[in-house]
Amino acid sequence: MWAPFVPGLRLCRLLYTEAVRPLLVEAYPGLRYAAGRLGEGSEVLGFDTERSVDHDWGPRLELFLTSDDLARHGEEISAMLTDRLPKQVAGWPTHFEPAAGRARVLAQTNGPVAHRVRVTEVGAWCDGYLGFDPRRTVSTLDWLATPSQRLAEVTGGAVFHDGIGELTALRDRLRWYPDDVWRYLLACQWMRIAEEEPFVGRTAEAGAELGSRVVTARLARDVMRLCLLLGRTYPPYSKWLGSAFGALSDAAGVAAALDEALTGDGTARQAALCTAYETVGGWQNRLGLAETVDATRRRFHDRPYQIIDAGRFAAALLARIDDPEIAGLPPVGGIDQYVDSTAALCQPTLTRALISAAWRSGAGTADSQEPRPPRAP
Repeated sequence: MWAPFVPGLRLCRLLYTEAVRPLLVEAYPGLRYAAGRLGEGSEVLGFDTERSVDHDWGPRLELFLTSDDLARHGEEISAMLTDRLPKQVAGWPTHFEPAAGRARVLAQTNGPVAHRVRVTEVGAWCDGYLGFDPRRTVSTLDWLATPSQRLAEVTGGAVFHDGIGELTALRDRLRWYPDDVWRYLLACQWMRIAEEEPFVGRTAEAGAELGSRVVTARLARDVMRLCLLLGRTYPPYSKWLGSAFGALSDAAGVAAALDEALTGDGTARQAALCTAYETVGGWQNRLGLAETVDATRRRFHDRPYQIIDAGRFAAALLARIDDPEIAGLPPVGGIDQYVDSTAALCQPTLTRALISAAWRSGAGTADSQEPRPPRAP
């Protein structure tokens, strides 16, 4: 390491306060801009460690100008930073190699630095990163076509300065889902659980031990995402899902139950998952987002498998949605509740096309809004 590890957000703030801001004040007095660190990067969600420094980590930030100033000064500001940024901040190089792609900081004693200060403007950055501009409005399509990871990365991180005001305002607007969107997403998350909750016992009974463990892991993941939604925290992608879940103050009991489910035998798995379901169901009831649902386990029809019958929680949530647009949606959820390809989720144009296609497919008829009971294969 070049210097003792410091959290990346702190290092990025030092880059701004000690290097970028003085240069802007000197070269462009009176310039209105915003500066912050948001978007991709483990430091944005606060999950970076010493391991993170080997790629795409270091003193970097986003510098947002007005559209007029970007056209007038954007390239020259980036060039000025290339020529005049200090070679190090807090002992960490400001030079990245290669200049594009997976890069790491490298010492640069002579010549210009290949910096990671992205000079842009809020609308263009949002269009590219989210697929829409939240400064104008945020539609139901915008909310549901945007992976929760991206929403976490836009509302996470830190803003170091906002002389324009737009960046702070749009982050506030995206801080959390509107209540009816929230209910819809929670309902669709319960539906995912409803589809597979009896399969843990069925696969174990059939002697498919590995299969039973795989189903248990899938359900544990769905419960973790459900807890994050209940805790008003955007679920991140798989690498950081456990870290974000572990930070929830209300999820300790659920975590213990899931740990037992993932380490126990077939019977213990069912029981532990039901303990998690009961705890989460009680959590939802306390929030008052829907009518209270009896959060106790029960048999799956006449088979000896214990379930919570998760569709009941979904139905209660759907019944409380007042917005007719959201009430008429097919019960598929947000894009990352039914698309699991990173390559797809990283392309806003594609995610918007996929969710629009799902809405046009005819799946949103009145009959299809009722959560289906678990299947009995």
